[in-house]
Amino acid sequence: MIRKLGHLCMVTDQLEAMRDFYCRQLGMTVKFVFKNKQDQIFGYYIACGDSTFVEIFDRMGKFNHWGGDKREIMNGSSINHFCFEIVGMEAFRAKLEGRGVKIRNMKKEMDHSWQMWTNDPDGNSIEFMEYTGESWQLEGGPQA
Repeated sequence: MIRKLGHLCMVTDQLEAMRDFYCRQLGMTVKFVFKNKQDQIFGYYIACGDSTFVEIFDRMGKFNHWGGDKREIMNGSSINHFCFEIVGMEAFRAKLEGRGVKIRNMKKEMDHSWQMWTNDPDGNSIEFMEYTGESWQLEGGPQA
């Protein structure tokens, strides 16, 4: 079952400028950071109220960590995906697949939350995320 929109993910070639804008200028706070194997920050998870977030990744850092799309960013085109926070991942997956929705990549990720993915008819990436008792979204995670 979908609870709410959980986060919006953007990619950027200006990671620190984006963090500065959302945190210092808009007044939001970093909930946790994503670090690569070299212990370098390549993403920020920024709280924007009521357990909703803006997730921002360095474009090449994200590509180097997970692969996928590394297209150059055009002005105003940095939204990568949006995420619905859900409960009951297994039952929800079965319900969606029963309705003909193709689900892929169900797994627990580095933030200790379960996720699975699909695309809408226009090709927009949609993530479904279920928090666990260890999810960084709830408990906090690595800090800068």
